[in-house]
Amino acid sequence: MKSARLVSILLLLQTRGRMTAAALAAELEVSVRTVYRDVEALSEAGVPLYGDAGHAGGYRLLDGYRTRLTGLTAGEAEALFLAGVPGPAAELGLGPLLAAAQLKVRAALPQELREHADRVSGRFHLDAPGWYADTGDGATPYLPAVADAVWNSRVLHVLYRRWREPTDVRRRLEPYGLVLKAGRWYVVAGPGPRTFRVDQILELSAVDEEFTRPDGFDLGGYWAGYQRDFHDRLHRAEAVVRLAPGTRLPGPAGAAVRAGGVPDEEGWTRATVPIESVEHAHAEFLRLGAAVEVLAPPELRERITATVAALARTYAPAQSAGPQSAEHRAQSARREEPSAENRERLPDPGNPPAPSGN
Repeated sequence: MKSARLVSILLLLQTRGRMTAAALAAELEVSVRTVYRDVEALSEAGVPLYGDAGHAGGYRLLDGYRTRLTGLTAGEAEALFLAGVPGPAAELGLGPLLAAAQLKVRAALPQELREHADRVSGRFHLDAPGWYADTGDGATPYLPAVADAVWNSRVLHVLYRRWREPTDVRRRLEPYGLVLKAGRWYVVAGPGPRTFRVDQILELSAVDEEFTRPDGFDLGGYWAGYQRDFHDRLHRAEAVVRLAPGTRLPGPAGAAVRAGGVPDEEGWTRATVPIESVEHAHAEFLRLGAAVEVLAPPELRERITATVAALARTYAPAQSAGPQSAEHRAQSARREEPSAENRERLPDPGNPPAPSGN
């Protein structure tokens, strides 16, 4: 709607200062010609804004002008209260501030919008961490210190535990930003930049040394690229599988089935899916039981076959009730089990290891 777009232009100029017509058009996802018409409408309404020509030009508001516009739509009020996730705010030490801010906003809302906000709070609750995430107190004891260093551009010296040898290493970090992913906090830090899990920091000391954040560094853009690179490195192998009707695989494997799966005459779907490794796929496919048949690679099929055979022997009806036969069956099952080394899984995709070099 035009009225909402005019308000957006006014608030963008108020918060960002000078902006070109092209920048406003990109922000609002409209044409430059539409921006010209909207700016003219604002001027006719008495808003003191003017445009500067030239390479460094653009539209801006008269110095000192501040709009007192505080109107919110019902949807905006709902989204505002839905976005206030108390858990992460509390971990950063901002829980009381968030509660106070929400109280002030709620008090300033008209009765109708206040009811909308209360309805959202009573019907939606955001719980970002997974079911098996560590919920113990003090899981990230250094998070407030890291957040303070991010905010004040202070260098950190840390003892950090990574997943490969040597596991405990000392690092000098220039923290650019914090990211909350699936209930875990990550700090993106220079030089590099590189990514570190905050809960893997064993020791931390802030020094009286400031650093300069790189001009133009985009935390959101970096994280999106980091995720793409992580998944590209994660799924370097493939497996050919048959899936029973109605069986679904999560993540990239599921996407591969939907994109290239071919049903056979029995209703099973054959597809080539990405896997992290034979070890990881062995554990993941076993979870599906008889709903999946692995056709390739041969080493993965053989490993699953050996595990299933060992399980069958373990749970087979006893041929003799004597204690010696039971012990014999247990020993046979242990001999057929995959070794501990083979059972070891790679790091969980939900808890990615720090990039190499950390």
